[in-house]
Amino acid sequence: MDQDRRELPVPLAEAHEPGFDYNRGDGVDFEPYEAFLTAEETAEWFQAWTGNPELDGSDFRVFGQDGTGGIAAFWLVRPGEPVERQPVVFLGSEGETAVVAQDLATYLWLLADGFGPLEATMYPRHEHVPRVDAHRARIAARWAPHARRSAAEVITAARAEFPRFEELVDSMCR
Repeated sequence: MDQDRRELPVPLAEAHEPGFDYNRGDGVDFEPYEAFLTAEETAEWFQAWTGNPELDGSDFRVFGQDGTGGIAAFWLVRPGEPVERQPVVFLGSEGETAVVAQDLATYLWLLADGFGPLEATMYPRHEHVPRVDAHRARIAARWAPHARRSAAEVITAARAEFPRFEELVDSMCR
């Protein structure tokens, strides 16, 4: 995976437009980036988050954050697969961790169902009242019609495929 390439996959960039406005009631606490963080920015963030200066965070391609600075990223765990086929994870500012979607296609449906990475991490114990996002549903239908699922199905499948993600991340922390 080329860490120097910063442009987001087109479906991801489209799904993140025009952004999210938590205060106006869409209920999604997410600030997408216009490009992936650089390898240096990712390393700096990951070292600070884990307290482990030996890590570089190269297994993650960061593409956004919540209002407190927790990050959403692709976790590069599938060797030889493009970033679009990698799971989407959230690493929260208070230590929350979760795999929120199995890949970009299912992430698009997560967004369409009114969930962002933080809300998916907190599922099912959250106060979030999701609202279907018609704009993002059209994008998901165009780019990933084969992956159509509810947010609950996306989250459940992601957690089932990667049940030890939290343990792995905890093992990296100092």
